Amino acid sequence: MIGLKEFSTFEVASLFGVLGIALLGLYYAFYLRRQILSIPLPEGKMREVWGGIKEGAEAYLASQWRIIRNMIGVLVVVLFLSVWVVQPSAEATEVFGANAKIIVAVGRALAFLAGAIFSAMVGRLGMRMAIDASIRVADLASKEKAPEALKTAYRAGTVTGMLTDGLGLLGGTLIFISFGKAAPDALLGFGFGGTLLALLMRVGGGIYTKAADVGADLVGKIEAGIPEDDPRNPAVVADLVGDNVGDCAGMAADIFESYEVTIVSSLILGLALASLTGSVKWIVFPLIVRGIGVLSSIIGTAFVKSRNNENPLHTINRGFYTSAAISVVLFSVLAQFYMHEWRAFGSVVIGVILAIVIDHVTGYFTDGAYAPVKKIAEQTKSGAATTILSGLSTGLESSVWSALVIALTIVGAIAIYSGFPPVYVLYGVSLTGIGMLTLTGNNVAMDSFGPISDNAGGIGEMAKIDSKGQAILARLDAAGNTTKAITKGVAIGSAVIAAVSLFGSFITDVEKVRPGTLASGIRVSEPLVFVGLLIGGALPLLFSSRLIDAVSRAASSIIADVRRQFRIPGILEGTVKPDYATTVAICTKSAQKELLPIALLAVLSSVLVGLLFGVEPLGGFLAGLILSGQLLAVFMSNAGGAWDNAKKYVEEGNFGGKGSEAHKASIVGDTVGDPLKDTAGPALNPLLKVINLISVIIAPLLVMDINPVVKYGIAAVILGSLAWLLFFQKGDFRKKAFAQE
Repeated sequence: MIGLKEFSTFEVASLFGVLGIALLGLYYAFYLRRQILSIPLPEGKMREVWGGIKEGAEAYLASQWRIIRNMIGVLVVVLFLSVWVVQPSAEATEVFGANAKIIVAVGRALAFLAGAIFSAMVGRLGMRMAIDASIRVADLASKEKAPEALKTAYRAGTVTGMLTDGLGLLGGTLIFISFGKAAPDALLGFGFGGTLLALLMRVGGGIYTKAADVGADLVGKIEAGIPEDDPRNPAVVADLVGDNVGDCAGMAADIFESYEVTIVSSLILGLALASLTGSVKWIVFPLIVRGIGVLSSIIGTAFVKSRNNENPLHTINRGFYTSAAISVVLFSVLAQFYMHEWRAFGSVVIGVILAIVIDHVTGYFTDGAYAPVKKIAEQTKSGAATTILSGLSTGLESSVWSALVIALTIVGAIAIYSGFPPVYVLYGVSLTGIGMLTLTGNNVAMDSFGPISDNAGGIGEMAKIDSKGQAILARLDAAGNTTKAITKGVAIGSAVIAAVSLFGSFITDVEKVRPGTLASGIRVSEPLVFVGLLIGGALPLLFSSRLIDAVSRAASSIIADVRRQFRIPGILEGTVKPDYATTVAICTKSAQKELLPIALLAVLSSVLVGLLFGVEPLGGFLAGLILSGQLLAVFMSNAGGAWDNAKKYVEEGNFGGKGSEAHKASIVGDTVGDPLKDTAGPALNPLLKVINLISVIIAPLLVMDINPVVKYGIAAVILGSLAWLLFFQKGDFRKKAFAQE
């Protein structure tokens, strides 16, 4: 507790109280887990299908971890040694004296490791909980116990939500208690570890799930004319596995790292204000706010109980708004009696409002109850081309409204701290991110509810439960599609706010090391800065291109395998069991091949721009990245969600229903949208934060005098590595793929 000498008794007690709340959140997660696992497992076909899904998901994560652990080992060493290149902060030297360098080196490396492990734990444990819950939801639905099925699906999602809340708050608070004012030196490592793991899990899981989904739909539903999740389709188990490794494990890790990164950025900016004002309240306030959020989520999620077979969305939203109301009331008390000012309270509340508004904007463009999705569904009568055009139009328009909502939010933060120095405004923006993710427990519960319901529907279909049970599962799945789309919108919005906050931290850190370097901000009128802006704006497009191409190539392999198996006598007749394991293995191998190139593109791009052009062009690069990434992520996520729900709208019996020409057109639209909404779009969230975090870490180095030979030598090695990964390695892969064919 050497770092807390300047903190009051109330502040120290509050920090330990927050630590207690983090542990309470973890206890609540394991309490709900025990409750769900106490529901007996069904026997027969359900158990058999569930076993295949569980085995495939565990095999995928084990394979992914073998690749990731080596990368983590290397980066632990790099972060330990980074302190000898980028010196510890003045605050670290003040707190730890002559031992600052070694303490920060160990702290940053261990924090990185903790962030990576916590992120992996959230993804893996959340995925396991989703798998264990889905079979129970299917069984409850088959027994026509709709309220119990909804509660089980939501509470299983809540387990993941509370793990995200609890581990994120536990790690951040422990580091802060250990390092005090020097915490940002270690927290950068914590945030980087969580963000990198989230990126890898998003990329790998996204490629896996959509390759299987696209392959299963195009051959099974269009060519063979069999239903979705039909047990005769060899790709159906891989598709159900993909829901877990992509939507559950990937999304949980994604939200977890947003949770971490907003803490990191708010503490860096809070530290700047503490130095300016002499008060540490600016760095304690965000942590207490996070503690309040966990407590509110525990209470709000407990309110999610179905009443008289009401709309599942109404049930879930009731818990969300309950948590939001409790949070706002407690924030006001904290602001009044601790902060003694309303501005910090206003910034946090704007974040809560932002989450709610983005919920509604995303819901409008992706929910089948509203005009945009109905318009796409109507276009299916004219064929696949008009269906795709209508979905593209919807996605593009939704990006505009989401960008305006985020812009107005930042304007609100500016207005709240009007007349104050810029660092106050940036702090206000970071608090907006804290507020937006206050209800992380609720948001992750809503998101996990989607794949759990989807998997339950698939298990029910393959086990051939009766029509009443399937109707219950279809209703849950429809609600889950909307909650998934909504939480993707929140994830994107929080990623942008977090990236903007880190952008502010980047400017603040540069100014601390060499005052006056960015005194005028990032000047876009400077030609080299504009070059950085262009490169940053282009990077999300390159990143998305790589991922969509990866899904396309993997899906082609799945399609070939499914067609091959359909030619085997007895498969389509249902007398011979398909070889599910082969398609699972194809998906796993395809996803793993992309991890290293994508990770290195994210890690090295900002370093390359900084070394070649300098710190201010790197700032331009970050600005272009954030703008392009936000617009592209929302477009892809919402267009894909709208195509998906347009397909479901047709499947409900509209415009000819299942098997009609309109249905076939809607399937094409959905398969085009799948890699957009579940692979490329969501993967942009961690990309923004990985690059911004690395820029914050290397910022002090870029304003130092570096030997030109060393600087440009390193840049040449990085440039050569990226060129090989992006062009030559990609070409080699294609040659091998064609040779195999």
